[in-house]
Amino acid sequence: MSGPSNSILLVGESGVGKTHYGAQLLRRLMRVKGALRMNGAATNLEAFETALESLDEGRAAGHTARTVNVDSVWPVVDSGGRRADLIWPEYGGEQIKSVIENRRLPDAWQKRVDGADAWLLLVRLQQAIVGDDMFSKPLADLKGTSVENREVHQSDQARLVELLQMLLFSYGSAAKAQRIPRLGVLLTCWDEAATAQTPAEALGARLPLVSAFVRSNWRQPLIMGLSALERPLSPTTRDMDYASKGPEHFGYVIEPNGKKNTDLTLPIHHLLSAGS
Repeated sequence: MSGPSNSILLVGESGVGKTHYGAQLLRRLMRVKGALRMNGAATNLEAFETALESLDEGRAAGHTARTVNVDSVWPVVDSGGRRADLIWPEYGGEQIKSVIENRRLPDAWQKRVDGADAWLLLVRLQQAIVGDDMFSKPLADLKGTSVENREVHQSDQARLVELLQMLLFSYGSAAKAQRIPRLGVLLTCWDEAATAQTPAEALGARLPLVSAFVRSNWRQPLIMGLSALERPLSPTTRDMDYASKGPEHFGYVIEPNGKKNTDLTLPIHHLLSAGS
């Protein structure tokens, strides 16, 4: 039975692995049996096809240029006939940083936010810097510390929360219904984490402010881990084992219960199923 089409918007800053996940997911949807498969012709695949060429050679793909700003739309379907348009914006991650710093959502992003039924936020925990605060560093340790000429930077946690606040505000300002888009948080480069925690536990331990904000605004947020490549790759040196086996034999997700699964379509499938 087919249902109404849904759109899922992927959002992530620079260095979180959007392009690598996109390339690996594209290969899975087209060639490997999983929870989802491609359901028609996708648009604007050049960046992901280029990334796949690098992965086929056992090399990491290059970073997306800051000026790139193209939407790649992938029609997908699951075994139950549920359809979705996966909107995969290919953009330089620095654009997200600019959105937060300027506190303004460009028209292209406003359209993406308004048209999405679900958002998938990609976060790389090992990339996030969490500074000391009054809870982690006793106030007594700060006694006598000079604060003159001290430059203040917004924390990574505050930046991510502000990004989500902007998305919520922009969505609400478009005269939408009370129901907000479903949210998934994908913790990328999970092979770096070296933890036995579930993804939700890891998010709460590493980014407690982000975790608290997500749980206070979404009743059932999807929180999963992802290792799109399963191992670090170099952009210049070939990994011959990777090249000989093929990139489709690498990569995995960590489900909410902590179990490992090689089906990289599961985050998208879970978000799609939650909207049924």
